[in-house]
Amino acid sequence: MQTLIHPTAIIDPKAELDSSVEVGPYTTIGAGVRIDAGTKVGSHVVIEGPTTIGKHNEIFQFSSLGAKPQDKKFKDEPTLLEIGDHNTIREFCTFNRGTIQDKGTTKIGSHNWIMAYVHIAHDCIVGNHTIMANNSSLAGHVTIYDYAILGGFTLVHQFCQIGEHIITAVGSVVFKDIPPYVTAAGYDAQPHGINAEGLKRRGFSAEAIQQIKRAYKVLYRQGLSFEEAKVALADMEKSCPEIGLMTRFLAQTTRGIVR
Repeated sequence: MQTLIHPTAIIDPKAELDSSVEVGPYTTIGAGVRIDAGTKVGSHVVIEGPTTIGKHNEIFQFSSLGAKPQDKKFKDEPTLLEIGDHNTIREFCTFNRGTIQDKGTTKIGSHNWIMAYVHIAHDCIVGNHTIMANNSSLAGHVTIYDYAILGGFTLVHQFCQIGEHIITAVGSVVFKDIPPYVTAAGYDAQPHGINAEGLKRRGFSAEAIQQIKRAYKVLYRQGLSFEEAKVALADMEKSCPEIGLMTRFLAQTTRGIVR
Protein backbone atom coordinates (compact mmCIF):
# COMPACT_ATOMS: atom_id res chain seq x y z
CA MET A 1 0.00 0.00 0.00
CA GLN A 2 1.40 3.40 -1.00
CA THR A 3 1.93 5.74 1.95
CA LEU A 4 0.29 9.18 1.80
CA ILE A 5 3.00 10.76 3.97
CA HIS A 6 6.33 11.38 2.28
CA PRO A 7 9.24 9.79 4.15
CA THR A 8 11.02 13.15 4.50
CA ALA A 9 8.03 14.76 6.26
CA ILE A 10 8.37 15.27 10.03
CA ILE A 11 5.14 14.56 11.93
CA ASP A 12 5.11 15.05 15.70
CA PRO A 13 3.72 12.01 17.55
CA LYS A 14 1.21 14.33 19.26
CA ALA A 15 -0.27 15.46 15.92
CA GLU A 16 -3.51 13.79 14.82
CA LEU A 17 -3.90 13.17 11.09
CA ASP A 18 -6.73 11.23 9.46
CA SER A 19 -5.43 8.21 7.55
CA SER A 20 -6.47 9.82 4.25
CA VAL A 21 -4.40 13.00 4.75
CA GLU A 22 -1.58 13.49 2.23
CA VAL A 23 1.66 15.17 3.33
CA GLY A 24 4.38 16.20 0.87
CA PRO A 25 8.16 16.11 1.20
CA TYR A 26 10.00 18.14 3.85
CA THR A 27 6.80 19.31 5.52
CA THR A 28 6.81 19.71 9.32
CA ILE A 29 3.65 19.19 11.38
CA GLY A 30 3.90 19.90 15.10
CA ALA A 31 2.23 18.76 18.29
CA GLY A 32 -1.38 19.79 18.76
CA VAL A 33 -2.17 19.80 15.04
CA ARG A 34 -5.33 17.96 13.96
CA ILE A 35 -6.07 17.43 10.25
CA ASP A 36 -9.29 15.82 9.03
CA ALA A 37 -10.05 13.53 6.09
CA GLY A 38 -9.06 14.26 2.52
CA THR A 39 -6.81 17.25 3.17
CA LYS A 40 -3.65 17.52 1.07
CA VAL A 41 -0.57 19.27 2.44
CA GLY A 42 2.14 20.11 -0.09
CA SER A 43 5.91 20.16 0.30
CA HIS A 44 7.90 22.39 2.66
CA VAL A 45 4.81 23.44 4.65
CA VAL A 46 5.11 24.19 8.38
CA ILE A 47 2.01 23.69 10.54
CA GLU A 48 2.30 24.44 14.26
CA GLY A 49 -0.24 23.68 16.96
CA PRO A 50 -2.67 24.12 18.45
CA THR A 51 -4.23 24.11 14.95
CA THR A 52 -7.25 22.27 13.60
CA ILE A 53 -7.77 21.81 9.85
CA GLY A 54 -10.97 20.32 8.44
CA LYS A 55 -11.79 18.12 5.48
CA HIS A 56 -10.68 18.29 1.85
CA ASN A 57 -8.43 21.33 2.06
CA GLU A 58 -5.50 21.76 -0.32
CA ILE A 59 -2.48 23.51 1.16
CA PHE A 60 0.29 24.37 -1.27
CA GLN A 61 4.04 24.47 -0.73
CA PHE A 62 5.91 26.81 1.61
CA SER A 63 2.90 27.96 3.66
CA SER A 64 3.23 28.60 7.41
CA LEU A 65 0.08 27.88 9.43
CA GLY A 66 -0.46 28.18 13.16
CA ALA A 67 2.71 30.04 14.08
CA LYS A 68 2.80 32.37 17.08
CA PRO A 69 0.97 35.68 16.56
CA GLN A 70 3.06 38.69 15.64
CA ASP A 71 2.02 40.48 18.81
CA LYS A 72 4.48 41.62 21.49
CA LYS A 73 1.89 40.88 24.19
CA PHE A 74 1.89 37.17 23.32
CA LYS A 75 3.44 35.05 26.10
CA ASP A 76 3.06 31.52 24.71
CA GLU A 77 -0.55 31.17 25.81
CA PRO A 78 -2.39 28.15 24.30
CA THR A 79 -4.27 29.95 21.54
CA LEU A 80 -5.66 28.38 18.38
CA LEU A 81 -5.93 28.46 14.60
CA GLU A 82 -9.07 26.86 13.12
CA ILE A 83 -9.49 26.16 9.40
CA GLY A 84 -12.73 24.69 8.01
CA ASP A 85 -13.36 22.49 4.97
CA HIS A 86 -12.74 22.68 1.22
CA ASN A 87 -10.32 25.61 1.32
CA THR A 88 -7.58 26.24 -1.23
CA ILE A 89 -4.50 27.79 0.40
CA ARG A 90 -1.84 28.67 -2.13
CA GLU A 91 1.92 29.15 -1.86
CA PHE A 92 3.64 31.11 0.95
CA CYS A 93 0.51 31.91 2.96
CA THR A 94 0.94 32.77 6.65
CA PHE A 95 -1.93 32.31 9.14
CA ASN A 96 -1.19 33.06 12.81
CA ARG A 97 -2.90 31.80 15.97
CA GLY A 98 -5.03 34.07 18.17
CA THR A 99 -4.24 35.97 21.35
CA ILE A 100 -5.84 35.90 24.79
CA GLN A 101 -6.56 39.62 24.45
CA ASP A 102 -9.32 38.62 22.00
CA LYS A 103 -11.17 35.30 21.61
CA GLY A 104 -7.91 33.38 21.46
CA THR A 105 -8.70 31.94 18.03
CA THR A 106 -7.97 32.86 14.43
CA LYS A 107 -10.74 31.26 12.38
CA ILE A 108 -11.04 30.57 8.65
CA GLY A 109 -14.33 29.09 7.46
CA SER A 110 -14.96 26.85 4.45
CA HIS A 111 -14.81 27.02 0.65
CA ASN A 112 -12.36 29.92 0.63
CA TRP A 113 -9.95 30.57 -2.24
CA ILE A 114 -6.79 32.05 -0.72
CA MET A 115 -4.03 32.91 -3.16
CA ALA A 116 -0.26 33.16 -2.80
CA TYR A 117 1.44 35.26 -0.11
CA VAL A 118 -1.77 36.05 1.79
CA HIS A 119 -1.25 36.95 5.46
CA ILE A 120 -4.02 36.43 8.03
CA ALA A 121 -2.95 37.81 11.40
CA HIS A 122 -4.02 36.88 14.92
CA ASP A 123 -7.68 36.84 15.94
CA CYS A 124 -9.04 37.33 12.42
CA ILE A 125 -12.31 35.71 11.43
CA VAL A 126 -12.76 34.81 7.76
CA GLY A 127 -16.16 33.51 6.69
CA ASN A 128 -17.06 31.21 3.81
CA HIS A 129 -16.70 31.43 0.03
CA THR A 130 -14.31 34.37 0.18
CA ILE A 131 -11.54 35.11 -2.31
CA MET A 132 -8.29 36.71 -1.18
CA ALA A 133 -6.04 37.50 -4.14
CA ASN A 134 -2.25 37.46 -4.12
CA ASN A 135 -0.49 39.43 -1.36
CA SER A 136 -3.65 40.64 0.34
CA SER A 137 -3.08 40.96 4.09
CA LEU A 138 -5.22 41.24 7.20
CA ALA A 139 -3.94 42.91 10.34
CA GLY A 140 -5.11 41.55 13.69
CA HIS A 141 -8.76 41.27 14.76
CA VAL A 142 -10.20 41.73 11.24
CA THR A 143 -13.53 40.13 10.29
CA ILE A 144 -14.24 39.15 6.68
CA TYR A 145 -17.81 38.09 5.98
CA ASP A 146 -19.03 35.53 3.41
CA TYR A 147 -18.42 35.99 -0.32
CA ALA A 148 -16.11 38.98 0.12
CA ILE A 149 -13.39 39.40 -2.51
CA LEU A 150 -10.11 41.19 -1.74
CA GLY A 151 -8.14 42.25 -4.79
CA GLY A 152 -4.41 41.68 -5.00
CA PHE A 153 -2.26 43.64 -2.53
CA THR A 154 -5.30 44.79 -0.53
CA LEU A 155 -4.26 45.72 3.02
CA VAL A 156 -6.83 45.78 5.84
CA HIS A 157 -6.19 47.69 9.08
CA GLN A 158 -6.72 46.02 12.43
CA PHE A 159 -10.27 45.69 13.80
CA CYS A 160 -11.89 46.46 10.43
CA GLN A 161 -14.97 44.55 9.29
CA ILE A 162 -15.48 43.64 5.65
CA GLY A 163 -19.10 42.97 4.65
CA GLU A 164 -20.67 40.24 2.53
CA HIS A 165 -20.34 40.33 -1.27
CA ILE A 166 -17.90 43.27 -1.37
CA ILE A 167 -14.95 43.58 -3.72
CA THR A 168 -11.81 45.69 -3.43
CA ALA A 169 -9.61 46.87 -6.27
CA VAL A 170 -5.95 45.94 -6.52
CA GLY A 171 -3.75 47.84 -4.08
CA SER A 172 -6.58 49.09 -1.85
CA VAL A 173 -5.72 50.10 1.71
CA VAL A 174 -8.70 49.73 4.04
CA PHE A 175 -8.86 51.75 7.26
CA LYS A 176 -12.65 51.67 7.80
CA ASP A 177 -15.39 49.07 7.57
CA ILE A 178 -16.77 48.20 4.12
CA PRO A 179 -20.55 47.64 4.10
CA PRO A 180 -22.01 44.64 2.25
CA TYR A 181 -22.22 44.78 -1.56
CA VAL A 182 -19.85 47.76 -1.92
CA THR A 183 -16.96 48.08 -4.38
CA ALA A 184 -14.04 49.86 -2.70
CA ALA A 185 -10.77 51.14 -4.12
CA GLY A 186 -7.87 53.45 -3.31
CA TYR A 187 -5.66 54.59 -0.46
CA ASP A 188 -7.64 55.28 1.72
CA ALA A 189 -10.23 52.93 0.22
CA GLN A 190 -13.38 54.74 -0.92
CA PRO A 191 -16.73 53.40 -2.17
CA HIS A 192 -17.27 53.13 -5.93
CA GLY A 193 -20.73 51.67 -6.38
CA ILE A 194 -21.83 48.11 -5.73
CA ASN A 195 -20.41 44.74 -6.79
CA ALA A 196 -23.18 44.22 -9.36
CA GLU A 197 -21.35 41.62 -11.44
CA GLY A 198 -20.59 39.52 -8.38
CA LEU A 199 -24.22 39.64 -7.32
CA LYS A 200 -25.37 38.48 -10.76
CA ARG A 201 -22.98 35.53 -10.60
CA ARG A 202 -24.37 34.56 -7.20
CA GLY A 203 -27.95 34.52 -8.44
CA PHE A 204 -29.30 37.80 -7.12
CA SER A 205 -32.36 38.86 -9.09
CA ALA A 206 -32.29 41.96 -11.26
CA GLU A 207 -34.87 43.54 -8.94
CA ALA A 208 -32.76 42.85 -5.83
CA ILE A 209 -29.66 44.31 -7.49
CA GLN A 210 -31.63 47.42 -8.44
CA GLN A 211 -32.82 47.83 -4.86
CA ILE A 212 -29.26 47.37 -3.54
CA LYS A 213 -28.13 50.12 -5.93
CA ARG A 214 -30.85 52.36 -4.47
CA ALA A 215 -29.67 51.50 -0.96
CA TYR A 216 -26.11 52.46 -1.92
CA LYS A 217 -27.36 55.87 -3.11
CA VAL A 218 -29.23 56.36 0.16
CA LEU A 219 -26.06 55.62 2.11
CA TYR A 220 -23.61 57.58 -0.04
CA ARG A 221 -25.29 59.93 -2.50
CA GLN A 222 -28.25 61.66 -0.86
CA GLY A 223 -26.42 63.74 1.71
CA LEU A 224 -28.05 61.97 4.65
CA SER A 225 -26.36 61.67 8.02
CA PHE A 226 -25.26 58.19 9.01
CA GLU A 227 -28.19 57.83 11.41
CA GLU A 228 -30.68 59.12 8.83
CA ALA A 229 -29.35 56.65 6.27
CA LYS A 230 -29.73 53.74 8.69
CA VAL A 231 -33.39 54.66 9.27
CA ALA A 232 -34.04 54.92 5.53
CA LEU A 233 -32.38 51.58 4.83
CA ALA A 234 -34.37 49.87 7.58
CA ASP A 235 -37.51 51.04 5.81
CA MET A 236 -36.25 49.73 2.44
CA GLU A 237 -35.52 46.35 4.01
CA LYS A 238 -39.26 45.79 4.45
CA SER A 239 -39.65 45.34 0.68
CA CYS A 240 -36.16 43.99 -0.09
CA PRO A 241 -34.81 41.48 2.49
CA GLU A 242 -31.35 41.55 0.88
CA ILE A 243 -30.85 45.04 2.30
CA GLY A 244 -30.94 43.45 5.75
CA LEU A 245 -27.25 42.60 5.36
CA MET A 246 -26.54 46.32 5.14
CA THR A 247 -28.77 47.38 8.03
CA ARG A 248 -27.36 44.74 10.38
CA PHE A 249 -23.80 45.60 9.40
CA LEU A 250 -24.30 49.33 9.90
CA ALA A 251 -25.90 48.73 13.30
CA GLN A 252 -22.75 47.11 14.68
CA THR A 253 -19.91 48.94 12.94
CA THR A 254 -17.42 50.43 15.39
CA ARG A 255 -14.75 51.99 13.17
CA GLY A 256 -17.10 53.82 10.82
CA ILE A 257 -17.51 52.98 7.15
CA VAL A 258 -15.49 53.86 4.06
CA ARG A 259 -16.46 57.25 2.63
